[in-house]
Amino acid sequence: MHDPDAPTGGSGWWHWVVLDIPATARQLPAGAGKADGSALPAGTSQWKTDFGGPGWGGPCPPVGNRPHNYHFTLHALKVEKLELPADGSTALVGYMVNANSLGKATLTGTFGR
Repeated sequence: MHDPDAPTGGSGWWHWVVLDIPATARQLPAGAGKADGSALPAGTSQWKTDFGGPGWGGPCPPVGNRPHNYHFTLHALKVEKLELPADGSTALVGYMVNANSLGKATLTGTFGR
C-alpha cells in the first residue's frame, strides 16, 4: 500500500510491501500484515516499509491534511520469485517489480482525519 499524498516531498509513503504472493493465492487472510509474516501464504515475504520494518502500517494522514489516497497495487509477474538482496531498498523492489510486470490492478482507498 502506497500513499502518494504523504508530505514527503514527492516520494509518498510505503505502508505495506508484500512480495512473491503465489499465483494460486485468491485472498490474504485477516491479520496477513503481521510483521513476522506468519499469516501470509507460503513463499510470500514482506519488505521494509517507511515505518522502518516489515508489516502492515495502516493509513494515518496528518490531522488537518486533506484526505489521502492509498493505492493497493497487485502485479502479475513473469517470474515466480524476485531475487532481491536482503538489504535492498524499496526503490529496488519497485524497479524489479516493474521490470517483471505482465500487468497490474490498483484499488484506491481514501482516508482523512
